[in-house]
Amino acid sequence: MSLEILTSDLLDGVRHGFFTRRGGASSGIFHGLNCGTGSSDQTSIVETNRRRVADAMEVPLTRLVTVHQTHSARAIPVDDAQPLPRPEADAVVTATPGTAVAVLTADCQPVLFADRKAGVVAAAHAGWRGAFDGVLEATLDTMEEMGAARADVRAVIGPSISQRAYEVGPEFFELFFDEDRENSMFFANGEGDRFLFDLPAYGLHRLRRAGVGQAEWTRHCTYSDPERFFSYRRSVHRGEADYGRLISAIRL
Repeated sequence: MSLEILTSDLLDGVRHGFFTRRGGASSGIFHGLNCGTGSSDQTSIVETNRRRVADAMEVPLTRLVTVHQTHSARAIPVDDAQPLPRPEADAVVTATPGTAVAVLTADCQPVLFADRKAGVVAAAHAGWRGAFDGVLEATLDTMEEMGAARADVRAVIGPSISQRAYEVGPEFFELFFDEDRENSMFFANGEGDRFLFDLPAYGLHRLRRAGVGQAEWTRHCTYSDPERFFSYRRSVHRGEADYGRLISAIRL
């Protein structure tokens, strides 16, 4: 099976892709394109999957740059090759042609950024914690340091958990409400004292408030489509021992 790569018209002219799980070499609960080096999948198989992604992005594997993600608000610049060991961060930015920057997700938001005029691109991993703490804004700050202009940046949120599948408790709602009362717009009532949180809408709100030129979500829900996407929350609900990671990448 060939790779399935989702793209956005907003990023036309820049090679990019939100890769689904289709077309990979992994089997069992990881079947498909598991690119998570932190998973319990076979290391050699994960490397095979990542090499397929690098080939699709038309870069050597050593120039498919990822980071050790920690749900932080840290964004780092990179040049032409994968730093080893992988630095701890949740967004990676480059202005080097032929270098692809990428993030791994399994319900959290993968966000790809591009300022074509300045020749700067970025990839960010934005779960609720990272988005709340400012990883999207940190990514834009780093892009600006490399010559980008916020008004010229286009940002696309890829496959993420949707509101109907993201149930949270009252303490979660209170955290967001205490930070900004307007955040209540991203919550719907669930059963009992539970709420349903709209992570992609919150991400779009943070991006637009930060001044990006254009932003959108691809409107793919990771939880609801097991044939195409890995999902951490779905794996927990199914009682599975581990879960695969999707990869999203962009390059000049």
